[in-house]
Amino acid sequence: MLGQNHFYHETIRRTVIAFGSVFNDIHVRRKDASSTVIQSMKIPLSYGPKQKFLARLYENPNLDNLNQLTLPRIGFEISGFNYDSQRKVNKLNVMRKTDDTNSSELKKQYFSVPYNITFSLFIMAKNQEDALQIVEQIIPFFTPAYTLTINTVPEMGIKDDFPLILDSLTYEDDYEGDFATRRSIIYTMTFTTKTNFYGPVYQQGVIKKVKIDNYLDAPTSTLVNTRYETEPNPTSADVEDDFGFSETWTTNPAS
Repeated sequence: MLGQNHFYHETIRRTVIAFGSVFNDIHVRRKDASSTVIQSMKIPLSYGPKQKFLARLYENPNLDNLNQLTLPRIGFEISGFNYDSQRKVNKLNVMRKTDDTNSSELKKQYFSVPYNITFSLFIMAKNQEDALQIVEQIIPFFTPAYTLTINTVPEMGIKDDFPLILDSLTYEDDYEGDFATRRSIIYTMTFTTKTNFYGPVYQQGVIKKVKIDNYLDAPTSTLVNTRYETEPNPTSADVEDDFGFSETWTTNPAS
């Protein structure tokens, strides 16, 4: 319907991977009464809705069950998309890059469309100490933004810096059943990532010669008074080469 050839820059996929990589190296340490570390564990991270993890938690309340969901853990999911009009630029602006495989061709792409992607990240634990350790390893890095660099369109060599903004933090202490039933403490953080979506990449030839005709009584006159021509010197020069220009002025040229 849009009249374009297929294109896919994996923008959302790259954004999800970049977001998850920020939280994939968080550890919790447990100590005894003398403050000696008795256990250190890396917190598992996965993508999925919070309800899915809660369902698994409640289906297997026995802590000795091998299929039991292990806590603490971190999960995240995309919760929304919004157009960001404040970052809008002229949609006719164009970026160009020399084709890596053919120096006589240029790649052309129109400027991006700005969107904000909202992420929900939840921290789930069975005791408050574990949850607080995870929360305090995240919050200090967001003031309230943390900048990510994503290789957005490798074909065009475009790398974007995306501010990852911590919007809010909520807390819930959940029980299912009686007081002795397994407890789940959940901290939910909401983040906004300022993302750019790019359209298709077009191919175009490199312009190597320009000709301008001047008329005395344009547009009624059909006789060219002077003609200006310019081209690279040497004419075999490519876009990235160091070269000059040859200029020619012709008076009353033949049509």
